[in-house]
Parts: sequence; C-alpha cells; structure tokens
Amino acid sequence: MPSSYNGKILHVDLTERRWWSEELEEIIYRKYLGGSALSSYFMLRDIKPGIDPLGPDNLLMFMTSVINGLPLSGANRYSAAGKSPLTGGFGEAEAGGYWGPELKRTGFDGIIVHGRADKPVYLVVHDNECEFRDASKYWGQLSGEVQDGLQDELGDNRIRVLQTGVAGENKVLYAAIVNELRHYHGRAGLGAVMGSKNLKAIVTRGKERVGPDNRDGALGVAQWFRDHYDKESDGMHLHGTAGGIMGLDADGILPTRNFRDGSFEHAKAIAGTTMSDTILVNRGTCFSCLVACKREVEVPERGVIPKYGGMEYEIIGALGSVCGVGDMGAVAEASQWVNRYVMDGISAGMSIAFAMECYENGLITKDDTDGVELTWGNGDAVIEMIHKIGRREGFGDVLADGAMRAAQKIGKGSERFAIHVKGQEFPMHEPRGKRSLTLAYSVSPTGADHMEAAHDPAWEGLGVVDSGLSEIGLIEPVDRLEMGPRKAKAFFVSQTSYGVYNSVGMCDFVGMPIGALKMQQLANYINAATGWDMTMYELMKVGEKANTMARLFNNREGFTRADDNLPQRMFEPLQNGKLKGVSVDRKEFEEMLTIYYNIAGWDDQGAPTYAKLAELDLLWAIEPQAQTA
Repeated sequence: MPSSYNGKILHVDLTERRWWSEELEEIIYRKYLGGSALSSYFMLRDIKPGIDPLGPDNLLMFMTSVINGLPLSGANRYSAAGKSPLTGGFGEAEAGGYWGPELKRTGFDGIIVHGRADKPVYLVVHDNECEFRDASKYWGQLSGEVQDGLQDELGDNRIRVLQTGVAGENKVLYAAIVNELRHYHGRAGLGAVMGSKNLKAIVTRGKERVGPDNRDGALGVAQWFRDHYDKESDGMHLHGTAGGIMGLDADGILPTRNFRDGSFEHAKAIAGTTMSDTILVNRGTCFSCLVACKREVEVPERGVIPKYGGMEYEIIGALGSVCGVGDMGAVAEASQWVNRYVMDGISAGMSIAFAMECYENGLITKDDTDGVELTWGNGDAVIEMIHKIGRREGFGDVLADGAMRAAQKIGKGSERFAIHVKGQEFPMHEPRGKRSLTLAYSVSPTGADHMEAAHDPAWEGLGVVDSGLSEIGLIEPVDRLEMGPRKAKAFFVSQTSYGVYNSVGMCDFVGMPIGALKMQQLANYINAATGWDMTMYELMKVGEKANTMARLFNNREGFTRADDNLPQRMFEPLQNGKLKGVSVDRKEFEEMLTIYYNIAGWDDQGAPTYAKLAELDLLWAIEPQAQTA
C-alpha cells in the first residue's frame, strides 16, 4: 500500500476503555480520499438515525486524507465530524495546523470515538497505540492551561494537543475544538459532542514516516506552486483573512449590526491592514505552508498575548461590525476569550448581536441580561457576555444554545432577529450582495456556511483562457447579483471543487480561485502521492459524492426542502451602504433552489434520486443489500 496513507482507522470506545484498528481497502481510499467524504462514509455507515447528538451513541471522528502531512502548502487540513447538537443534522468542520499531520505519523489515518467515559479522560495516540489517561485535573481549565499542563505532564513540548474547552464541557451548542490553541474546528458544535463524551483532549506524537509513492512527481507539484506563488504580493499573507474588510465595506456587503446594515462607520478601525499596522507581532502558519496567513497579536493593556494567535476576518466581523464594535483592542480581547473558552466565534458574535437587536427593540431589558447593557458598540458587554456563555451563567445560558433557540425562549417576535439556517448562525458574508450565498447558506448540510463554494466575485472574471476555474468547466462570467440557471450551475461546480478540497484536506486559501494551486496540479499531486491515475472527472466526482452523502445524512434525520431556507432579513432591504435598498427576491431564490436541485440530481424536495446514487456508487447508503460501499 502506498506510504502516503496508513490504511488504518483508530476506533476508541470510551465507555469500555478499549481501542481497535480497522483496516480499510485501497478502493475505499480512492473512492473517498479522506476528510469530508470519508467522514460522511462512516457517519452513514455507523451512526444510527435519530440519536441524541449529546448522547453516547453519537460518534466523533477526525479524518485526515491520502495527502495530509505531505510537504505541499495547504495539505495540512483534516475534518472533524459527527451529528451536530446545534442543528440536529450533519456536523463537520475542518482545521489546519499540525495535529492532523502528526496523527498520520502515529500510524493512523483517522480516529472514531465511541461512547462516553465515566470521568474526564484524554487520549495519547502514538506508535500505532492508544492510551487512556485521567483528565480530571484539566476539567474546567481554559485552553492555554490545558496545553501547558499536558506538555508538562508528558514531558514533551513537541506533542500536538487537540482539545475541547470549558464551553464544550458546559455543552454550549456551538462549542468548538482547537489544536495548538489557534487552529479551530469552529462550526457545528462538535466541541459540545467532545465534552459530552468526557473527552478533554487527544494528544498525538508520531514517528512513522509519511511519503509519496512518486517522490519526483510530488516534488514537481510543490515546485510548481513555489514558482507560481508570490508571498510578497499576497494579501492573505500580508494582512490575513481580514485584509478585505475595507473592500467589503466599499461594496456595501460588510455585515453590520446583525446584518441590518451593509456598511460600518468604523470599518477602518478593525480592518486587517490596521491590525498589521498596530497590534500584529507575527505571522503564523500551518504545517509546511508558505502562505502564513495566521495572525499573532498583542494588546498588553487588555491582556491579549500572541499565545492564542490572532483574529481571522470571521471573528472580527462577528465580534466587531456585526455587534457595532469599532475598537480593535476590544475585538482582540473578545477573540482571545472565545479562544480560551474554545467556542465558535461566529455563532457567539451572532447570538450576541441577536440579543443586542432584541435589547434595542425592548424585547429584553437589563433585568433579563443580568445588568449587562447590550447596546450596539459596547465591546465590554460583548466580552462580559462571552464569559456568561462559556460558563452558561445567567442570560449566557440562553445564548449558549444559539440565536434560533434563544428566540424560541424569548418569543415576542424575536425570531425575525435570529439570522440562521438550520439553527447555525450566518457567517460574515452578505447574500444580498453575493447571490450564490443564498444557495451556499440554504443548502449547506451544516447550516449557513461561507466555505461551501467560491464566492461570486471569483466568477465575474471568468473566461475561456486560464481563468483558474476553466479547467473545471467554469468559463462564462456571471455577475454577483445575478440569480438563475447560470448562477446555480457556477455554484454547483464550485461547491463540488470545495468538496474535493475538504476531502483531501487542501486549504481554500491555497487552491484556486483564492490561491494559486490549480485543480489539475492537485490531481497530479494526489496521483504522485498514491500511485493512482485519477482523472479530473473522477476527482470531481469525489467532491460531488461528499456533498451528496451529507445530504443523505440530513434526509435521514428528517430534513427537507423546508429546511433549505433563509431568514426573513435576506428578503428585506439593506439599510445603508452601496447596496442600500437591495434585497433578495423570494421567488427568484426558490426558482434557483429548484434549478440547483435538478442539477445536483435531487428531487424537488431535495432528496438525491436513485439514479444519482447509482451514478455515484452510493446505493449502499440507502439499500445495504444492493452493493458494498
């Protein structure tokens, strides 16, 4: 078997404190590659319908891929997956960093966690082995103390630590999972699943060598990327993901005050360029990546230190403009507390913004919020509420379940201020100004997700000659405000390519259209790593397969077309900015949704057809007797 993967998945039963290794045939790796697709395979195979996401029957899995851990920029990402407590459906979140490559070096390609421990534990995975250790003294500790404590206890600063936080212990429904204090599986509430299992951390330390089948071929692709990537002119390297804030504001699509507005009067104060000029102290990176888009910041007067990294755009938007906060120091402190509690900063910020709009409209008062003045722009109130959410104290206990459930508790018409899909809050991108996001947010199996496909500006510059996306069939420019068949097709094809990225663990900031790595070069690298001869067609079918399997999981859990919706606010006009007065037309949205279903091979209710499942070799998922996986 090629040495780019190990051929083994580690299963851990916390209830019985035992582990075993499952060997996978090579054809399974070729069909699913790893990450999202392989996780979906196991979820459909091993998770029973209707289980409690926070019960012992849920599985929590971490999947690398056939190229994860090889020295190609961006190939360090891996997937966490399980049934989401936030949405009750398919839960998945990717992370970069160093933990995934280190897991590959232990001799395993993935971990599937079963059951629930009777007391807090952590796992040490090394040398094709797994050990159970007592984590009682780490329960209730914030992320930095846990990282330091495990390094001291194991006497090794080179271990890689994956952990849930206090938010996960308290089952905050959008609790996250973090490795090395700064690389997050942010969405879907999988940190709450980890906490519900009394599993505090998974430590990896490996010695196995991971290498490609065709070393010269792999080196050739890595060299191609170095030749075509210019770090010194890359805004992602220079200013991180927040480098585009001023452009978004100018276009009228910077989410502000709970998506009521499209422009923020203090946008420059929280922009990535301002961060670079003021509080940035270093640019961090992930395993073997040239881009180095990670931020490390310091604000001494607020106790913000580089240990926890810095702010991504999503965090600045969610804790900044969406809450009306224009103080970079306050946003940095809020971000650090989100990181220390280990929760999804997007959902935290959006839940607080929901409460701020309720407060503004008199639906809740200081008596409800424990005396906290939840007014727009109050950065200290955001920080105070983060503490309450992480600990599930007072009004924080209400917001810890997310905006949708908070609205159900508050009532009084507050539902119109809960900006979510399937229970997951919107990320920091505006569908009224980038219309493919109406599909991305509505059909994403995890609920509203900005990484479901490339965004509309990438499609405005398409052409027949080397546009970066022409090799996957996107050659006709499509305006960002257009809705209809062309937009549905562009989204579907791009979504499929992102399904590939999530299955092989390729960073979207390295792959086209954001980064320089072309899809054909990625295919060449996969073949060099494995010794296979995958065509572009076969590779894209893996991406389509991943998206379809996630849909099957949600269908099995009772999701229908009615869940592929948008909040009322998207059908209301933006209140300021360049696109003031612009809204999404509900009829156009519904028509485009139907077109997307038809392109995807789904029926009008969003269920994949028998013929589509036959084409993708997925009949096993609905008819176990029909064929093997």
